[in-house]
Amino acid sequence: MKRALHSLSLAVVLSSASTLAAADTKPEITVYKSPTCSCCIDWAKHMEASGFSVKRIDTKRINTIKADAGLTPDLASCHTAFIDGYVIEGHVPADDVKRLLAESPDTLGLSVPGMPIGSPGMEMGDRHDYYQVLMFNDRGQSRVFAEHN
Repeated sequence: MKRALHSLSLAVVLSSASTLAAADTKPEITVYKSPTCSCCIDWAKHMEASGFSVKRIDTKRINTIKADAGLTPDLASCHTAFIDGYVIEGHVPADDVKRLLAESPDTLGLSVPGMPIGSPGMEMGDRHDYYQVLMFNDRGQSRVFAEHN
């Protein structure tokens, strides 16, 4: 009986430990960026501060990565990231990425075209440009996913 209780206790402890480990797992996002881009590093830090595990890869072939990901020039920004089968282009706020993952829509990903001042990684003083986060598909169509001031 004592041995059975010990085995049961051990099973409960191991089950609890694996549940805790799963809860501590951060979603991993892989970011492809130019080796000289500092705003991409700032965006990666924003993502880390928001609970993501960020893998940064410097590349001189960023335009090829964008094209292979299905990005059109009008959606492009400075860095391209991938998470759970989605493309994240540019300075998309972490909360919008979290919403995308939670809603899990049938889409290619999200983009903040250009480099709007005040977006994550592009903070420069008190200036905050209005910008949109676009959701896009593999047919070149996009729609507004979120708006930020």
